[in-house]
Amino acid sequence: MWGALGGRGYLGSGWPWRAVAYLVSGALFGAVVLVVIVSGVLVGGALAVVVIGLPVLGLTALAGIPVAAVERHRLRLAGVGPVPGGRHRPPGRAGLPAWLTTRVREPATWRELGYAVLLGFVLWPLDAAVVPACTVVPLSMVAAPALVAADGEAKVLKVWLVEGWPAATAAAALGLVLLVAGAYALGALAGARAELARVVLCAGPDGDRVSELVRSRARLVDAFEAERRRIERDLHDGAQQRLVALGLALGLARLDAPPGGPLAAQLGRAHREAELALADLRALIQGIHPKVLADYGLPAAVADAADRSPVPVELELDLPGRLPPPVEAAGYFVVCEALANVARHSGAGRAEVRGGWAAGRLVLEVADDGRGGADPEHGSGLTGLADRVSVLDGRLTLSSPPGGPTLLRVELPCRPTPDPCG
Repeated sequence: MWGALGGRGYLGSGWPWRAVAYLVSGALFGAVVLVVIVSGVLVGGALAVVVIGLPVLGLTALAGIPVAAVERHRLRLAGVGPVPGGRHRPPGRAGLPAWLTTRVREPATWRELGYAVLLGFVLWPLDAAVVPACTVVPLSMVAAPALVAADGEAKVLKVWLVEGWPAATAAAALGLVLLVAGAYALGALAGARAELARVVLCAGPDGDRVSELVRSRARLVDAFEAERRRIERDLHDGAQQRLVALGLALGLARLDAPPGGPLAAQLGRAHREAELALADLRALIQGIHPKVLADYGLPAAVADAADRSPVPVELELDLPGRLPPPVEAAGYFVVCEALANVARHSGAGRAEVRGGWAAGRLVLEVADDGRGGADPEHGSGLTGLADRVSVLDGRLTLSSPPGGPTLLRVELPCRPTPDPCG
């Protein structure tokens, strides 16, 4: 409808007629809805003293469901389509009680009831008033010359407080102008009405999809953390043990080889390479999911990261207990990446890591006294941190003016979990 209003051929198209049909059918349907709602409330209220009154009120509360179904079909008159339907969840089990329980608990049911009340008490009187004002009144003014000509005796007929041919012709010209303006006004009203109905009645699938996306994202985060732990366990129990065994075998072979010979030198190089590979693997395992984080929680893991930092770190982290594993992992890697950025880019002499849990959120702050000027757009790793935090519905803020200091703040929604060892 809105696209047609902006086109040149609107008046010659079928859109004005579709707007009239949409508004007239809305007025008629709204009047019916009003009668049903008022009758249901009155009958249910009058019979509330007996058992039968409560079902009547319950059915009245569910009146928005068929009203919404009819309105979605009517939206096609206004050019809104395809209109999604089937917004309601199927009940968990068969039977009318399960269906009623599911519908009563759904926000969509009450949103549709609210629209039904709005249609019955506000929208249809507006439609009923605007359509005659934009059609009947201009058409009667256009018909003024014909009505004057039909008065064969006096040749004069009062139409809209005008008398005679000149006034009737002027009224007809004004009626044509008002008829054209009314066609556009009806199109605008029909478009606004259709948009209102679409937003209220057809927002459910999008909202359901958003909710499902949120739930699926949480499941993906859990699956990702479980996969990380599996890889860490396989590397720790598999490849690392084999490298340890290889290093031990090479060490024993060095002892058996003649000292000072080429074989001893080759075994020595192989032994050192095995030790370096083992060190790299241990660093990789530590990066995937440190054992201290899994065993002792975020404070111990952050303290270990602070001890390994080349920049002196002052630590102040107070948590009421263990946090969900994805939150602990995200918080740990944010701190590690932030401390790595401090060591590589800031030129700081000292850093601070502060944190705690308050109002359902884990709050972590990493500050340094370096040169500042950190910018997420220039490859400092902050963009990746922000992405990791956003996956958990968290928030990352950065304050790093040129000249410093720099403050990185992360907030992650979570709740402490009971400590099984406590």
